Amino acid sequence: MTDQKNTTYAALDSVLHQPIRTRIAAVLSAREEATFSEVKQALKLIDGNLEAHMKKLTQTAYVDVRKEADGKRPLTVYRLSEQGKEALSSYVQALTDLLHLEARS
Repeated sequence: MTDQKNTTYAALDSVLHQPIRTRIAAVLSAREEATFSEVKQALKLIDGNLEAHMKKLTQTAYVDVRKEADGKRPLTVYRLSEQGKEALSSYVQALTDLLHLEARS
């Protein structure tokens, strides 16, 4: 593997390199915001799995979260933060660069 490929692999964000978190970021990138239920339905995930990934994304400040009340039920709303948007853009660019390097090999 070339040094350039090693550098490109190193540029892959370890948080977003997990496929479910990449998909969550993509869903949130396409929308201004989404509720827990909307993300869960869009990605066909179970509650515990989505919660674990959202926890990681909020800990890294890639996703902002707010709690609301919807009648009698609490509602959790997520939004991709500016930091998350930048991270997703950088991640996609790193993948694109890697694909170009592989194609030239």
